[in-house]
Amino acid sequence: QVQLVESGGGLVQAGGSLRLSCAASGTTFSFNDMGWYRQAPGKQRELVAGISSGGGTKYAESVKGRFTISRDNAKNTVYLQMNSLQSEDTAVYYCNIMRSEFWGQGTQVTVSS
Repeated sequence: QVQLVESGGGLVQAGGSLRLSCAASGTTFSFNDMGWYRQAPGKQRELVAGISSGGGTKYAESVKGRFTISRDNAKNTVYLQMNSLQSEDTAVYYCNIMRSEFWGQGTQVTVSS
């Protein structure tokens, strides 16, 4: 079955960096458009960044210039490099095969100011 496993979250000071990873299995990863979403307490889940099977990317306005999504099809893994982190970036981050019901379990990112 399809599994998505996120890692790399943690506690970081404002201005710091983290890199999230999402390892996929049970799917033909190279064919999938992938996305990173986040959900902060009391807020709706929102799309942070997406990457198509062809490598095209899109970002939420709030993270443009700070976050970079990338993929390694040989490793069935999608990454989210997060720089210049702000307290507003604190959330649980989820990996998703876009337009599917498949989600990871989430990884907590906490940015202290």
